[in-house]
Amino acid sequence: MKEESVQDAPPSNPLVVGIDVGGTKTHLRAFAGDAEVADHVRTSGGWRPHDPVAAAAWLAALVADALPTGARPSALALGGHACETPRQCAQIRTALQLHFDAPALVVGDAELLVPAAGLDKGVGLVAGTGSVAVGRLPDGSSVQVGGWGAVLGDEGGAAGLVREAARAVWAAHDRGEAPDALALGLVEAFGVAEVPALGDALESASDVSAEWGRRAPFVFAAADAGSALARGVIAAAGRSLAALVSRLAVRGVPVDDVVVAGSTVLAQPSLYGAFTAALAESVPGARPQPLRVSPVEGAVRLARSIL
Repeated sequence: MKEESVQDAPPSNPLVVGIDVGGTKTHLRAFAGDAEVADHVRTSGGWRPHDPVAAAAWLAALVADALPTGARPSALALGGHACETPRQCAQIRTALQLHFDAPALVVGDAELLVPAAGLDKGVGLVAGTGSVAVGRLPDGSSVQVGGWGAVLGDEGGAAGLVREAARAVWAAHDRGEAPDALALGLVEAFGVAEVPALGDALESASDVSAEWGRRAPFVFAAADAGSALARGVIAAAGRSLAALVSRLAVRGVPVDDVVVAGSTVLAQPSLYGAFTAALAESVPGARPQPLRVSPVEGAVRLARSIL
């Protein structure tokens, strides 16, 4: 997957590069002054954030491919999927210095949301396949909560929703209840004959997050069909997303503004509504807002800030 628009960079203006490395898609934008130099989209295949040297080399190849021949960044900022700790991000930044003689900033991809929304502080909350929230303390240090993967966490993300839906269906089965729309939907989604077979189907997934997560639409369809179990799962997921913001608030992160992104929460009004209702109860005064622009805009803004 590759889409790009490139023009010659005006030589008199510093060239800033912003990169959003997502779980499946990477987006690079570059500007010389106000003139767009590159808008480049590709897959994130090969991104290895836990190997700083390999990650830096991957990024250098991406930049070389996206920018006009001979163009060199004056500043570069990126938000990286699975860049989970300040130490890990700092290691990638250090490795990048072997490729670019320019200031660079590396953060987790969720940290792009607040600057992308044009804010200087607040919380970035993502609920796509997984879920995570991130913010900064008054001293500037980053705090991330959630993001523990489909097996242990990611409540409110697509994979977590399917996991909790399966648990709800199993509990109903153990109570002797007849399969409802949620049970029937999951049985269909995983291609098994009956509810007890769901356990083996979930456990045999080779890519748990992806394979569980793509069944999430069945949960929302069951809720629309009247399943009380599905509606309960969605309500609990909304509370779990609000709890991420609450944890950041307890740790001293300013949470007045909560910028929300992610393919699951923004595509499903019932989940977004459950989240905002729970947030109003648990963190009064917090202002949730869906992100209306591409997260890469946050990377561009961060790159300008370090010129």
